[in-house]
Amino acid sequence: MRAPPSFAHAARKEILVPNVRGPVAAAGVAAATLLAVAAAMATDADAATPVTVQAEAFAAQSGAQVETTVDAGGGQDVGYLADGDWLRYDGVDLGPAGPLSVGFRVASAGTGGTGTVELRTGSLTGPLLAQATIAPTGGWQSWTTLSATASASRPTGAQTVYAVMRNTTGGRDFVNINWFSFGAGGNTAAGWVDVDPVKWNAQLAEFRAMPMDPAPAGTVRVSEFNASCTYSHSFKDDPIVFPGLPGASHMHSFIGNHSTNAATTTDTLLANAGTSCAPAPDLSAYWVPTLYEHGVAVEPKAVVVYYGSRLTDPTGTVPFPQGFRMIAGDARLQQATPAGSVNQFYCAGPGGETGRSADGNWPLCAPGATLMFQLVFPDCWDGTHLDSPDHKSHVAYTYNGACGGAYPVAIPSVSFLLAYPTSGTADGFTLSSGMASSFHGDAVLAWDNAAQGHRVKNCIVQKAKCNTAGTF
Repeated sequence: MRAPPSFAHAARKEILVPNVRGPVAAAGVAAATLLAVAAAMATDADAATPVTVQAEAFAAQSGAQVETTVDAGGGQDVGYLADGDWLRYDGVDLGPAGPLSVGFRVASAGTGGTGTVELRTGSLTGPLLAQATIAPTGGWQSWTTLSATASASRPTGAQTVYAVMRNTTGGRDFVNINWFSFGAGGNTAAGWVDVDPVKWNAQLAEFRAMPMDPAPAGTVRVSEFNASCTYSHSFKDDPIVFPGLPGASHMHSFIGNHSTNAATTTDTLLANAGTSCAPAPDLSAYWVPTLYEHGVAVEPKAVVVYYGSRLTDPTGTVPFPQGFRMIAGDARLQQATPAGSVNQFYCAGPGGETGRSADGNWPLCAPGATLMFQLVFPDCWDGTHLDSPDHKSHVAYTYNGACGGAYPVAIPSVSFLLAYPTSGTADGFTLSSGMASSFHGDAVLAWDNAAQGHRVKNCIVQKAKCNTAGTF
């Protein structure tokens, strides 16, 4: 017998990681640009996910319970799902014949073992449409989107679809579900960008063949190298969220590659030798929302992009594939961040923090101190995709010092450490994305393969603290 809800969820450790980052449109965007943005978003939605089925919209079920979700956009999810439980959805439009991409928005703490979610048509034992293997995501409210391609022999048009839970490792709850999506085409059409296997295998072969430079005696045994950067330029562009649409986003402060704009691609980054970062072989693009003090932009005076490891054993870490993209933080998160909150601005240096702004959301720094922010990116990868529809679902944070399950590949743990030349006032600050809680960062990785590979091997894999030049 399954434990009642009060006991079933008492054992669940909820680790909350922000998910989808929704852009905040700038008030000054031209009408034509706004129309282009709307058209692009509508086209994307029509082509990628013509049907999204909310998990709680079932017509019938067995063993499920509806609960409030903390996933982006709020809403509800269906939880307490164990082996043999099922959900029925009527009139799901699977569209015309052709490739069909299926998305599963799921969360799992892993305490009930692993299993699969099967989508079947017509009945509980009807033809298999698609299935997803469930692995721990970090918590019962730590959401990720899994993708699958539907069976080539699938039916078309409106169908009755059953979601059936299978778990051979035990009868305990093993998955929560937020929604399913059905879109024409394969993974790329649904917003998933596949890594080029030929290029990636060649990069991996080059990396594995590299000799390791032994760290000298006395080297600090911390997996780390860095790029030392300064502010480059600002645009209301976001080449990840709004590619090809200049002015469609809130203002961003760009760091690194001087060419970064709405039209940026991996090729344009690699073709441009100008960067505000050292070392020169790092042609990556990094950006954050612009900080304002009394309406005037305050650009970071220094940014260190750290590449490290939070894994117990970093020896399996591999470099980023060319063009890897990811986002950390949530621009839509608008909530109070009083002293002691997680992921907040802080003061570093003599005197430290001397108080808070009138609204309590921003620190006041001593005259000799500096306003700082550190943003940490996910460090485990699914090994398949350069990007995902929400720019987060192809990566995950490690919570136990290891990568595994749906995210088996260890990548460097990237973090931005930003220093702003201001102490602040009682009036506080604003971000172009809103409140302090909306701070976020984007990265498009475009390193010279050899330069990145040697650093990952010598500094991260070997667990040795390296400098900006990649030496000890």
